[in-house]
Order: sequence, then C-alpha cells, then structure tokens
Amino acid sequence: MLFLVFLIIASVVFYLYFKMRQFRTTYMLPIRKKLFASMAGAALGLFLISFGLNQILLFNKLVIYIVSAVFILLGLYVLVYNFRAAKHYRQFIEEEAVLNEH
Repeated sequence: MLFLVFLIIASVVFYLYFKMRQFRTTYMLPIRKKLFASMAGAALGLFLISFGLNQILLFNKLVIYIVSAVFILLGLYVLVYNFRAAKHYRQFIEEEAVLNEH
C-alpha cells in the first residue's frame, strides 16, 4: 500500500509539473503546449488508476468496488489516450523548433 501512496503523490507532482510547463510555454510553440498537456493528462490517468487501486485495498464494500472500478477504467482510458497523443505530438517537436527558429 505504501507503493500506491507514493504513486499517487508522484502522479500529482508530475501532473502539476507538466501543467506548469504547458502554461509557461510561449504561444509560438503550440505543439509543445499540446505535448505537455497530454503528458499532464497521462499523469492524471495514472493518478486515477492508483487512487482506485488504493481504495480497493483500504475498504471492502460493494459501493467502493464499483466506484473504484469506474476510477480505474476511466484512468486507463485517460492514460492510454494521452500517452498516444504525446507520442503523436513528439514527432513534430523538431519540425516546430526549426520553423520557429529565426
């Protein structure tokens, strides 16, 4: 259970880190902003998964199992979607840097 608590805290820290990187990126780099937004979304998905698993291990009621299953499924969807989006945007980072170079 200590591992899940560490994973929850780490995913929140990574979410905040990537959101700050997204907000601090200039308007001339839209692909980079989208990359940081998708990486933040992937961290959010990891948070939902680890939070759902932690709740299952802590409490043993049917309602908790149902809500945790929804958290885990939603977290898996968010994690996979944003991971694929980050992989897609990563292709265009170098091209964007070349285009914005003066």
